[in-house]
Amino acid sequence: MSVLTMGSGTRRYFKNFNWSLAVPILIVTAIGIVSIQSADFHDAGAGAEFRKQIFYAILGIGAMIGCSLVDYRQWQRLAPFIYGFNLVLLLIILVAGHRALGAQRWISLGPLGTFQPSEPAKLFLAISIAAVLCKGDYTRLQDMWKPLLVVAVPALLILKQPDLGTTLVILAILSTQLYFAMARVQDFAVYAFGIFTAAAITVSTNVILKPFQKARLLVFVNPKADPQGAGYNLNQAKIAVGNGEWIGRGLHHGTQTQLNFVPEHSRDFIFTVLAEEFGFIGAGLLVVLYGIALYGGVRAMLAARDRFGFLLASGLVAMLAFHIAVNVGMTIGIMPITGIPLPFMSYGGSALITDFAAVGVLLNIYGQRDREFLGNA
Repeated sequence: MSVLTMGSGTRRYFKNFNWSLAVPILIVTAIGIVSIQSADFHDAGAGAEFRKQIFYAILGIGAMIGCSLVDYRQWQRLAPFIYGFNLVLLLIILVAGHRALGAQRWISLGPLGTFQPSEPAKLFLAISIAAVLCKGDYTRLQDMWKPLLVVAVPALLILKQPDLGTTLVILAILSTQLYFAMARVQDFAVYAFGIFTAAAITVSTNVILKPFQKARLLVFVNPKADPQGAGYNLNQAKIAVGNGEWIGRGLHHGTQTQLNFVPEHSRDFIFTVLAEEFGFIGAGLLVVLYGIALYGGVRAMLAARDRFGFLLASGLVAMLAFHIAVNVGMTIGIMPITGIPLPFMSYGGSALITDFAAVGVLLNIYGQRDREFLGNA
């Protein structure tokens, strides 16, 4: 390849780069690293988390760039192998996974920490579902069994870990992709009714949910029912957010987070650190950055050249949007606590790298609106 061609390809790449998607998430990642450092400021045993997060962010940015250079149509061809690989990882967890905090979700990687297969499973399933939905026109309700079967097996394996939060994210991905794929709205309405019915049965029985998971859902309805037990996290998170007021208490000066009143404040409840130390202004800025990034994701959906690209983009946007809405919502008390991380903010390599990879796929879908993007015809 000549220098001229390489230069032309580079210019075309940046000309078609979705800046409204990539730039906000890079800023959010930086804010997340600062928040993690603050969350662990008085905890000597966890002080290395923010340094690991920097390492994970570098890997994630590499994954984003790499995925942005791969023609998204390749994922459709590889979908059966991706799905099989996903099942193998989830079965390994079931047989020999690392157990912590009452769950068996991780594979130990020694000094690098742990790997959580249920995180990339969301990306893998978004690809798999989109590929299945492209193999028919789905004009009949009975055709819906195909994507439902594709999701059912890995979802049950993840629920068994137990991991209700990730299972709900997968359901959000499936529902969004089905909404855009189904030919008739009434068929999707039947699906939605079935989901709500199944949810009601699940909450009202003890067959599927663990007692602590059910307690989290019930305490959302009545937070005062168990203030020192299932309602403790919710109450402390709301106090931390309220403490921030308009401009916050300043970096390293949040009492609820610095004194460890809020559990898991570098992970699922990282939003409380930002809200308490930087106030409504800091939290509002974060929400605006997420809004811009999601707008960039919708731009990728609308720029998709084919059905697979559109459905894949819609699933990935739904994945990020669901994470953001539920995590922020559970922190301020308008959503039940389900234990899912805040994208690009919460500590953890598996989630961060997966989210960056998803953004990379969206960048490629958006860039492919130029049929000569990276030399692709």
